[in-house]
Amino acid sequence: MTTTIIGRIAALLMVAVLGGIIGAAATQRDDPSPLLSALDIGFAQDMSAHHQQAITLSDMLTADAAGDVRALAEQIRFTQLNEIGQMTGWLQLAGAAPSSATPMAWMHGHHDHTMLAAAMPGMATPADLIRLQRATGTANETLYLQLMLRHHQGGIDMAAHAAQHTSTDIVRRAAALMVADQTQEIQIMTIMLTQRRARPLSYP
Repeated sequence: MTTTIIGRIAALLMVAVLGGIIGAAATQRDDPSPLLSALDIGFAQDMSAHHQQAITLSDMLTADAAGDVRALAEQIRFTQLNEIGQMTGWLQLAGAAPSSATPMAWMHGHHDHTMLAAAMPGMATPADLIRLQRATGTANETLYLQLMLRHHQGGIDMAAHAAQHTSTDIVRRAAALMVADQTQEIQIMTIMLTQRRARPLSYP
């Protein structure tokens, strides 16, 4: 067999091997399996909406609020905007919608509370938001702290459930960090309310 023929056979074998590799990669790209589980997607969708209200609450804090409350509000805004961005990225990679048609369905049946599946825990009501918008001075910052503290309690329940039940490492780590951050912020808000001779709202 001549060197030329051997070279041609080797080239054909290389093409076949490369074709197999490319074909396998294409098959992997075409795999319809989601990058996230249904629980992960539901958590990302609902927690994004939950976080968005925390940002709305922070926006309603008046400009003359005490410096410590304003600093906390900015910390919450910054953290939760970043987490919304992270969860939006997950949903885009999974080809999932940014919001759920069945809120809280991913958590229904696994939680320890009696809340309805469609209700996100800790969320401020429209009436709460109107009260916050109309409040001024110390009344505004106190109501902000009360609503945000309860909001965090609900967020912790959601994140703790996701951390416990997900099989996706990145989701588990992110959810556990949310629990840790919001637990610390609750401790700070509790102290601030005590300083204002106010108490947390009932939860759930």
